[in-house]
Amino acid sequence: MKTLKNQYPPGDFAVWIIIYVELITFSGLFLGYAFSRRGDIELFNASQLLLDQRMGFINTLILITSSYFVVKAVHTIKSMGADKEEASRKAALWLLGSIGLGGMFLVIKMIEFTGKYAEGINLSTNTFFMFYFLSTAFHFCHVLLGTIVLFNLYQKTKIGGYTPADHVGLESGASYWHMVDLLWIVLFPLIYIIR
Repeated sequence: MKTLKNQYPPGDFAVWIIIYVELITFSGLFLGYAFSRRGDIELFNASQLLLDQRMGFINTLILITSSYFVVKAVHTIKSMGADKEEASRKAALWLLGSIGLGGMFLVIKMIEFTGKYAEGINLSTNTFFMFYFLSTAFHFCHVLLGTIVLFNLYQKTKIGGYTPADHVGLESGASYWHMVDLLWIVLFPLIYIIR
């Protein structure tokens, strides 16, 4: 068992390859959006007004809070004292909170998607909504996958499966979840706010 106190980046290196590939993929979407917006600023600005910024903002707070919970779970395991059961229980509760918030994000996004479809807005409405649906649905899939990852981490954490010396899986899952959060922090202002 190797100690991970100074390992950088945290977690398994293979997860970081996935994270870098995802960041590059989303960067392509962001660049495509920026260039398309530049070609028709009026259309993009008018279409943005049809989005519910409050829902986007609430989802931003949800993901930031869920990332904080994941940080607390990792910290609890890394600083585990003599009472391993209590530390595992606390870390599992932090993860459970994060899972709940991930679920809330998904529900709010589904409400937003179905609302747009009910208004007759879809991928083919215009270029803005094509990018809106592609990027946010792609991110939605990442949140769904991340929530499943967190659930698996929760299952292992609650039975004491991580220790200060052995928590690579926990840090790997946490790194993925933080990537999902980071992408939304870029996506929210880009799609919902910047005029």
